[in-house]
Amino acid sequence: MSKTVTPKDKARAIRLLALDVDGVLTDGSLIFHANGSESKVFNSLDGHGIKMLQASGVDVAIITGRSSKMVEQRAGALGIKILFQGHEDKRVVLKEIKESKNLEWSQIAYCGDDLPDLAAIRSAGLGITVPNAPEYMLQYADMCTTRDGGKGAVREVCDFIMQSQGTLQDAIDHYLLGL
Repeated sequence: MSKTVTPKDKARAIRLLALDVDGVLTDGSLIFHANGSESKVFNSLDGHGIKMLQASGVDVAIITGRSSKMVEQRAGALGIKILFQGHEDKRVVLKEIKESKNLEWSQIAYCGDDLPDLAAIRSAGLGITVPNAPEYMLQYADMCTTRDGGKGAVREVCDFIMQSQGTLQDAIDHYLLGL
């Protein structure tokens, strides 16, 4: 009898978390202003989770089909050095990152919410989607967060990976030092 490999088992090997933007790091809303500019809303819980995950030794990448100055600014503020914008075929980019970082697919987690993310979700060692994704995306992912994209889903993923790797309590303890 073979043992079923759980998402937690898969998360133990993760060395890179790659994220889509619209629908994952944001709620998917695209806000266009009359002057031609646009806005995006990012969740601060997600941002802190990304910083904690990076501090634990896991790299974070952003791969998005759209190009936005705000995404570049957010990535910079979070110390995310791997940023690919304007790429619809996320798997091609993910494979390029995999090869440049000398990683195996089993060491990569990918979180996306729509069809341009599907091949990356299926290729990654841990494929993740969010509840606000189209329902058919759920059947292809290893796991689905309980929180929607832009509403703490990325923090949930970061905490899940760290919990699986035994590094979450160390991150929490860091904030308890003053007690």
